[in-house]
Amino acid sequence: MSITTVAAFLLLSGAQPAPADIAPESLVTVEPRRVEAEPVPPVVVPTVEITPPPVSDMPATVGDEPSAEMPSSPDDIVVTARGEAPPGDPMQDVNITSYRMVQSVDRALVAPVASGYQGIVPEPVRDGLGNALRNLTEPVNFLNFLLQFKIGKAVETLGRFVVNTTFGVGGLFDVAKTKPFDLPYRRNGFANTLGFYGVEPGPYFYLPLLGPTTLRDMVGNSIDLLVVPTTAGAPFDRLAYSVPTNVIRQLNERIENDAEIERLQEESLDPYVETRTLYLEMRQREIDALKGKSRDAVVAAPQAETTVRPAEPLSGPAIPLAGEPTGTETPKADDMPSLSASTNADMLRDVPVPATVE
Repeated sequence: MSITTVAAFLLLSGAQPAPADIAPESLVTVEPRRVEAEPVPPVVVPTVEITPPPVSDMPATVGDEPSAEMPSSPDDIVVTARGEAPPGDPMQDVNITSYRMVQSVDRALVAPVASGYQGIVPEPVRDGLGNALRNLTEPVNFLNFLLQFKIGKAVETLGRFVVNTTFGVGGLFDVAKTKPFDLPYRRNGFANTLGFYGVEPGPYFYLPLLGPTTLRDMVGNSIDLLVVPTTAGAPFDRLAYSVPTNVIRQLNERIENDAEIERLQEESLDPYVETRTLYLEMRQREIDALKGKSRDAVVAAPQAETTVRPAEPLSGPAIPLAGEPTGTETPKADDMPSLSASTNADMLRDVPVPATVE
């Protein structure tokens, strides 16, 4: 029987033909297996909540000094006025309190009185009173020049006192500073004499009625005030004389320093620190002048002029030699004022500087 006949027979009988090439044992039924994966923990992303710091109604203080205001935005800069007390100012907190009190009294009383005095009393009369009071300090200047062995300056000071007392009508007119005398006023005192002999300034103070001072200056100025009343007697030793003359002297000084006081209050970042710096710098320069040191720091040096040469086209990468002059004139070292890093040159230029004392 042929294969075609067998296939036709099976087809008619409804039987399914077995595959010829695959054995029944090789058919393996593979059931799908469910793979259970381990649960993955959820990723937690932390959230940061930025809470602005609480704003207090009371200003924070550092050493009894109010700190800068709370910045309104993160870009603002907070500047702290001062830190710990410096070695020369151990009583800084007390001095700051005294400074604030003096400034309050000045704004409420002294400044209005000085302004009224300036408006009522003509300037020639104010100058005459100031000249007369300054002429009375010449004996103290003369004595201290002698103690400092500056005989030439002592003789000039004595001559100035005689000329102004006689020809200047008791010192109302400063005749001695004009020709043919040409005798300038040179302030001196026992505080300068102490510094001349090496006495250190000591602690710094800011006191009512006295203003900025040091321990050395307080002692020396107290001796100055006793010279004329002790040697001359009446009326210089009477309160009826000392009180009005001191008031007039203080009012004249307040008028002269009005612009500087206003500048400190409006432009200075820390008026107290700048006042202390200016005072100590000025006093040190006066003592150095008596000792013959830093003479250029006492006499204000002229500003160096700068000349600019017009630019010329370069023909090549020429390099100037070391000794070749440039377009800017460099001032010599002797022409530059000797200033400390803590003091601004513009500040010191406004401060009255005494004449050089040899």
